[in-house]
Amino acid sequence: MGEIEDAIERADREGFTREPPKTLKGRINFLVKQLKSTRAVADELGISQRSVERYRKGDRKAPPKAITDRIDDAVRARWQPVIRGRRRKHAATSAGIAVETRARFGYTAPVGTTDDGRFRRLTVHLPPSYAQRLFDAREAGLSDQEMRQIIAEGFKEIYFQDGGARAMGLSDVEINDIDYLDLDY
Repeated sequence: MGEIEDAIERADREGFTREPPKTLKGRINFLVKQLKSTRAVADELGISQRSVERYRKGDRKAPPKAITDRIDDAVRARWQPVIRGRRRKHAATSAGIAVETRARFGYTAPVGTTDDGRFRRLTVHLPPSYAQRLFDAREAGLSDQEMRQIIAEGFKEIYFQDGGARAMGLSDVEINDIDYLDLDY
């Protein structure tokens, strides 16, 4: 996953109203309830059905780290989908999305001005249309670079051009060398 995908995942996790089950047995039982059978859970995790049954009964309590990570990812992906969907819909229709980043921004500017990229630490609230485009891009499986471009366009409009009040000659904004990037919606 890229920086943008990770940031969306973190923002989704922050929206949980309840934490997912903490114990291995609780997580496996949750997955069995969601997927309807131990066979389906085994296929999802890439392990044997018998292992799932042992984890479920509590006979086996410490799976290898790779399997623990797969269990954690599967639970988090299915945990509170209604709440995650509601938060995304709210961001895409009315609230927008806040982007905080430290990255190198480069841009194409008119002759006589500097267009050298430099590191900036920015926190910008992007309108709902950019949130919708970002969520649509993620659902369509677009690359991290393409999702960066959506955020860069938002920064160009909102931060650099201040909604049309300045820097109208600025044409392309690029985000490079991301130090960190966080989203909140």
